[in-house]
Amino acid sequence: MRKDYNKLVRDRIPEIIQASGKKAIVRTADDEEYNSFLRQKLQEEVDEFIESGDPEELADILEVITALAETYDQSFDILQDAADNKRKARGGFKDRVILISVES
Repeated sequence: MRKDYNKLVRDRIPEIIQASGKKAIVRTADDEEYNSFLRQKLQEEVDEFIESGDPEELADILEVITALAETYDQSFDILQDAADNKRKARGGFKDRVILISVES
């Protein structure tokens, strides 16, 4: 029986599938489609975290963000610097501020 996925998976998933006695049919994405598949994977991982609330899902999100950043020639350190700069300029979420409304 064949089940189609057509989605980006972690590098070792095909060998894990093979080790289970099944056959994985794979191909390598080109640059443009890799970026698109990473965006889909990010949405998938965020949805899984929202549904489960499992903090381990955050590691999957981080892995996808790191890979996406690399497609834009951005290292994790550069991302961290950008996050630090935004935090300094606008704050983070530590204070748990909920904006109710703005009056003019």
